[in-house]
Order: sequence, then C-alpha cells, then structure tokens
Amino acid sequence: MSSEGKIFVISGPSGVGKSTVAGEILKKVDNVYLSVSATTRPMRDGEKEGINYFFKTKEEFQEMINSNQFLEWAEFVGNFYGSPKFAINNYLSCGKDVILEIEVQGAKQIKQKCPDAVLIFLTPPSFEVLEERLIKRKTESIDKVKIRLNKAKEEMNETKLFHHLVVNDELTNAVDNVISIIRTERCRINNVKQ
Repeated sequence: MSSEGKIFVISGPSGVGKSTVAGEILKKVDNVYLSVSATTRPMRDGEKEGINYFFKTKEEFQEMINSNQFLEWAEFVGNFYGSPKFAINNYLSCGKDVILEIEVQGAKQIKQKCPDAVLIFLTPPSFEVLEERLIKRKTESIDKVKIRLNKAKEEMNETKLFHHLVVNDELTNAVDNVISIIRTERCRINNVKQ
C-alpha cells in the first residue's frame, strides 16, 4: 500500500462556501492540509499573506507559470489563481492529504494531471441563494458579482467532471458530507481504472 497522501479538490462557484467548508474540515480531520493558492487579486479585509493566499503581482505570477511552479492555474474574473507544486508535493510525499480549494477551471487541470485526485463539487441549494451570498459578502462591485454569477451558471453545468456532489444548504451537513467522502476515500483499497 502506498503511504502517499491524497489530493481532495473542493470546487464550485464563487460564493458557494468553499473556504468555509475547507476551514471546518481542517478543524475536524487529522492529517489533512490546505494548499495555499497564489493569486493576483487584491487582499481582502482580514486576509493574511501565506495563510489565505500568496498575493502576487501579475508579473510574479507569470514568472511562476513560465518556470512551471503550478500544479494548476487559471484566470478568473480578471485575476489569476494557482496551486504551487512545492508544498503540495511535500505534504503528499509525507503521507498527508491535501485539500485544494479551487475554481472549476483548475479542477479540470487537476483531473488531467492527477487522476487519483478526488474531486468534490460544492453547490448552493439554489442559484438565488448563491446570488444572495455573493451580494451579502460585499467584497466586490455589482459588475464583478454579475460576472461571477454568469460564470457560476457555466460552472454548475460541469458537475459530470466530479466524483462527488455536496449541496451547501446547511454548513454542518455540507462539512459532514465532505468528511464522509474523505474517510471513505482513505479506506479505498485501490483506484484501478476500468
């Protein structure tokens, strides 16, 4: 049996609660770590460098792309996001599981590059709830919220790419469902392709 860790991708539209769900999982599940992404978007109130994101200029991010430092990366609403390889590989080689909390574009890349990764799509109970959440968080202009909502409609049609679908209607239930998936995948005997 391999002692390598697993990659668990938590993906879904903006505002669905990926960060909140991932944060709760980190509190409740041992031996799982969150991959800190790099981004070119501005830091929001309460965010910290190296904790929430590695905040990069577009030039710095492009240099990381050019030197193949990302496991996945994507442009989203005019900003770039990416998962640096170095820390992810360190965790995996030590037998630790890694959560990647990423956009659907990135999840597609992970599926291609890491076929053993477990992809979980987090979805809102309804599109209206998602719209309400994005507006209430007041982190962006209404124009950016509209762009995110249009993108969310496209992303919600991509669920067939994922292994699991979890509805984030009530946080405790969503977290419990993702934890169940993690525990089940840890008990899997093999991942033989049919």
